Amino acid sequence: MSNNEANNSVPHQANDQATETVAHNNIERPETVLEQTLNEFNPEVNGDSTIANDIDVSVYEERIAQLENEVKAAKEGQARANADAYNAQKRMEQETEKSRKFALQKFAKELLEVVDNLERAIISVQADNDADDAIMEGVKLTHKTLLNALNKQGVEVVDPQQEAFNPELHEAVGIHPEAPADTVGEVLQKGYTLNGRLLRPAMVKVGQ
Repeated sequence: MSNNEANNSVPHQANDQATETVAHNNIERPETVLEQTLNEFNPEVNGDSTIANDIDVSVYEERIAQLENEVKAAKEGQARANADAYNAQKRMEQETEKSRKFALQKFAKELLEVVDNLERAIISVQADNDADDAIMEGVKLTHKTLLNALNKQGVEVVDPQQEAFNPELHEAVGIHPEAPADTVGEVLQKGYTLNGRLLRPAMVKVGQ
């Protein structure tokens, strides 16, 4: 390299270094940019107290109170909706259970006539001294089997002999002269209930 070429390269290198220094100084740090951005929206920093004084805090307080009331109303509405849904579900379950329990009500009531006829047959056979014991046992077994089948479906016998008269379960059809007052002296026809509901009242005579 000649002396002229060496001398020419030195100014160029100096100029490049100066350019890099200026460019480096002009690049702002991210922290500085963020601070400047925040300062633009902060009237206190910029010394613009007029904007800060014009802000009415009560407006924001009223809006917050309004939103809180809306949230409270929404929660109460949701709670009521949940309660209504729960009650509706319970009512549906109760109706379904009631339908299941009393679905056989009509059929069971018709079977009671069969039970009555079997009981009359037993009484008639017992009164006949010449009756066949095998027939008696057959009728009794049929009667017992039918009552067991009804009992499994929730049918219970109401036989209030010598019990206090209960108008909810008994139907008085006559007076029994020897029975105590308000006491069942004779059961003319047994009553029956189905899962606690009266299927047929017992026909009785009551003492006065």
